[in-house]
Amino acid sequence: MSTSVRRNGALDKAYTLIEALPWLARFHGATVVIKYGGNAMTEEHLREKFAADVVFLRYAGLRPVIVHGGGPQIQTHLDLLGIDSHFVSGLRVTTPEAMQVVRMVLVGQVNRDVVGLINRHGPFAVGMSGEDAHLFTAERKHAVVDGVKVDIGQVGEIVHVEPGAVRALLDDGRIPVVSSIARGEDGVYNVNADTAAAALAVALEASKLIVLTDVEGLYADWPNSEEVVSRITASELARLLPSLSSGMVPKMEACLNAVRGGVPQAHVLDGRMPHALLLEIFTDQGIGTMVQPDDADVENGEAPDER
Repeated sequence: MSTSVRRNGALDKAYTLIEALPWLARFHGATVVIKYGGNAMTEEHLREKFAADVVFLRYAGLRPVIVHGGGPQIQTHLDLLGIDSHFVSGLRVTTPEAMQVVRMVLVGQVNRDVVGLINRHGPFAVGMSGEDAHLFTAERKHAVVDGVKVDIGQVGEIVHVEPGAVRALLDDGRIPVVSSIARGEDGVYNVNADTAAAALAVALEASKLIVLTDVEGLYADWPNSEEVVSRITASELARLLPSLSSGMVPKMEACLNAVRGGVPQAHVLDGRMPHALLLEIFTDQGIGTMVQPDDADVENGEAPDER
């Protein structure tokens, strides 16, 4: 390789680092809650890149927290055991028998896998369930079909977050990895991981909520167009919610709840894109869709957002 080619390659890296400088300054010490799921969790090369990105955030001075689900892994185990599983209004009907599998897979398999991938890079990740230290408390949630409430078993709606244990781990320089399980007065509940991540982001007063999914972001006019909405306010999103596809509703609703709860920014990113987290946080353009409060002022002296 010639000297000029090697020098140009090095300069490209230097320009990338300089572009990241204002964002490094802005988010140093900031808590970022990341909802991890979808293809980013099931494809090995994306799993490894995600783990490396999270460790990079930690070394860059951020305080990442991961909240994960595990729908595909749960379904695989339910099928293997011959346990019937179906959905009502996009929510998994969770019988006591199915709940045992959900708990086993999320806490005993998926959580350990995520922790193990991160800890290849150092002693950072600590796994915990939403049951631990009463992190998530939930009440029974009902689906609504044609205006009628339907019992869907041990599916919960988070009513309280006790973030002390997560704060303690962050203060110790660790990366909390949280399973979307919650305690209840009458048992254990399966809770939506998007909802759990939003609730935790609010409780931690996080600077960002990032939801990794299997699409590029919020489409402006799906299925007529693949143009992605780069930025949207909370009130604009609230008006749009009823028209969204069932798969996008919990993700965008989580972003809306986070922003209305005081989180300055919430993002939906394509987890199939390698290093999506770094592209969102450390580049001028960003990717995916960003949700902001109605009164968000990007001209307040903070690092510029050129999206």
